[in-house]
Amino acid sequence: MAVDTLLERITDYASRPDPYPLYAELREAGVARQTDGSYLIGGYHDIVALLHDPRLSSDRRNRAAPYHGLREDEETLVPFLRLDDPEHHRLRALAMRPFGPPHSPGRVDAMRGEIARITRELAEAFRGRTHLDLVDDFAYPLPVTVICRLLGVPREDEPVFRDWSTTIIDAFDVRSGEDADKRQRAGAQARTEMGRYLVDLAERRRGQPDDTMLSAFVNAPAADGVLIREELAATAVLLLVAGHETTVNLITNGVLTLLRHPDQLDRLLREPQLMPTAVEELLRYEPPVHLLQRVPLAHIDVAGTTLPKGVPVVLAVASGSRDPRRFQNPDRFDPTRQDNQHLGFGSGIHLCYGAPLARIEAQTALTALLPHLSTATLTEDPPPYRHSALLRGPRHLPLDLASPRNKG
Repeated sequence: MAVDTLLERITDYASRPDPYPLYAELREAGVARQTDGSYLIGGYHDIVALLHDPRLSSDRRNRAAPYHGLREDEETLVPFLRLDDPEHHRLRALAMRPFGPPHSPGRVDAMRGEIARITRELAEAFRGRTHLDLVDDFAYPLPVTVICRLLGVPREDEPVFRDWSTTIIDAFDVRSGEDADKRQRAGAQARTEMGRYLVDLAERRRGQPDDTMLSAFVNAPAADGVLIREELAATAVLLLVAGHETTVNLITNGVLTLLRHPDQLDRLLREPQLMPTAVEELLRYEPPVHLLQRVPLAHIDVAGTTLPKGVPVVLAVASGSRDPRRFQNPDRFDPTRQDNQHLGFGSGIHLCYGAPLARIEAQTALTALLPHLSTATLTEDPPPYRHSALLRGPRHLPLDLASPRNKG
């Protein structure tokens, strides 16, 4: 089929269970101009080079007409994830201060015990059950509980922010040939409402500091730099949404992959010390994020093709992580794989802010699940997937815990 329809075919919901043959087609094409005028790139080395190129912007307000989307005055609460340096660096540094090095080097490590406790409680609830939905019963509540604790959001408010989160993600999804204005306006409204909610939670802690990140944001010394209200809202929304949505996919894709590879599951049961490298392999083999959107600030030559200034570029990072020019036997799931510089957390200045936390959550979760998976079978394969092509993962993963796996 024509390569100019690749993005349309990749983002078609029918491709959600297995987009990888389309990624192979994309890599063969090199750089593929799409029918909507955008450019699609799937090779590992091209993607890495572009993610480190300051001429490629994360700010979609740099798109040329007719790709611009919402007017600038409608683009409220733009998170640092979608900004370029120097603003990106300033806001990311302020957000990092209560989260990680150099100011808070022990923050994530100190949560290991609590993550393990939450994981145990969720896993213990499996006792006596013969069926469960891995997403609703485990993969979703774990990272939600962790990020709520970290930020200082009441866990019981989850129903309040779940709809906002879904709408925000939908607004960022990649869909070829569609007028995205309606989705983007709904997303902007959801960000405004969630931001207002989170700023209110933070303001209640002003002058009454505790150990949460929202408290740290509003009680930081002025000399260290502070987030103004709009920046606080945008940052808090980003951390709450990204802090659980991608980890849900990582855990769920991990369980699905292990059940599809019973030999590797059995090996991890015998050698649980392999789990850290197994999680890195899952980030390469079945990553939670598949597509990134960028905008050239100038004409950029890639593999003999010129990416025009202002024209949207879609980087298929999941394709890059299976590029045979970079990874040996890329379509093989190998929990012992070395030299695994995958693109599961991106690359360059926008390397995933929460990667250390996601790694701990995934390692802890999958290790705790291993004994349960030893007798689990998939009720449905492929399972029903989430609608998003950008954040790809099962919406439900029904498991039968009572039947021994067929090791034949």
